[in-house]
Amino acid sequence: MDFELSEEQKAFQSLAYKFALKEFPPFAQECDREEKYPKEIWQKACEAGLVGIAIPEEYGGPGAGWMETALITEQLSRIDLGLGLAAVAATFGAENIINYGSEEQKKTYLPLLPAGKAIFAGAYTEPNAGSDVAGTSTRAVKDGSDYVINGSKTFITNGTICDYMVALCVTNPEAPKKTQRHSLIIVDAKSPGITRMKIHGKMGIRASDTAEITFEDVRVPQKNLVGKEGNGFYQLMHFFDQTRIMVASQGLGLAQGALDLALKYVQERKTFGIPLAANQAIQFQLAEMATRIELARNIIYKAAWKADNGQLDPALNAMAKFYAGETAVWVTDKALQMHGGYGYIDEYDIQRFYRDAKILEIYEGAKEIEKITIAKRLF
Repeated sequence: MDFELSEEQKAFQSLAYKFALKEFPPFAQECDREEKYPKEIWQKACEAGLVGIAIPEEYGGPGAGWMETALITEQLSRIDLGLGLAAVAATFGAENIINYGSEEQKKTYLPLLPAGKAIFAGAYTEPNAGSDVAGTSTRAVKDGSDYVINGSKTFITNGTICDYMVALCVTNPEAPKKTQRHSLIIVDAKSPGITRMKIHGKMGIRASDTAEITFEDVRVPQKNLVGKEGNGFYQLMHFFDQTRIMVASQGLGLAQGALDLALKYVQERKTFGIPLAANQAIQFQLAEMATRIELARNIIYKAAWKADNGQLDPALNAMAKFYAGETAVWVTDKALQMHGGYGYIDEYDIQRFYRDAKILEIYEGAKEIEKITIAKRLF
């Protein structure tokens, strides 16, 4: 087994870390306090080649794989999770086009993403259908050559700033199985009948745009159907099986960043005349933090490697996301505790890391859903 990264992978890793170190600090506190989407960060990330890296070369991307996606996501999240999402989530939803889109759809939409000409969103979650994806009730009814969409979505990443979204809609309500009733449809976010409202007051990732979206008689050409009608649920499950690698990498990067902050602080902070780092209890805690992070790194890299080598493993990807999210929450808690009272004020970045971490156990499949995915494949 060769655990060594290729030179190209090391280059992506270094590029992402250096980019985040340079570009994120001036925006991190401001975007967090003001719940402000960092458009400038997104534009610079596009220019740096950090957006849409999985898009094939024939559609304007570098054609990199899930390992490169994991490495970039890890390094950006290491400095700030919310700002990192401006880059890694700018294509969110477009992966469905890569997987199942027509040639015309791929040529129309994919080149816009790495070029910085468009942002995508995945309009899946609804007020009464989060983990229960098959319970989605937004309807798309055929009328002439169009679909007419009615319904509502919530917790949509990039909801108010996206140019296009891939929406999960009921198109075949009479199908015998709930999982055969849905389709994925590309929607122009500026279409008449769409109302988008930013969700305020989030605990964390406040730099990332999150919205409620309402569709009222929104007309969309039937040619915007992604893949086969009635296959939307299965296509979306495949999408989540893939993107859990990216979310797991967010947890890994955030945990590593929290450890970085803790290591710096305990070497500078003195108590009873000596640095905190000289305290054996602190050393033991740091050792356990580093161990859990390395365990998360190994399972994530394995999941990414398998995905790139035609061995996508839903159970392994669920393990990676579940463990990395839990690790991020645990590590940030320990890191903040080492900062004492200073960790409780926003002058110190660790409190933002602490708040950001919790979402990693909730979005893209709550950790309980990950456990169900794992358990189903044990028998």
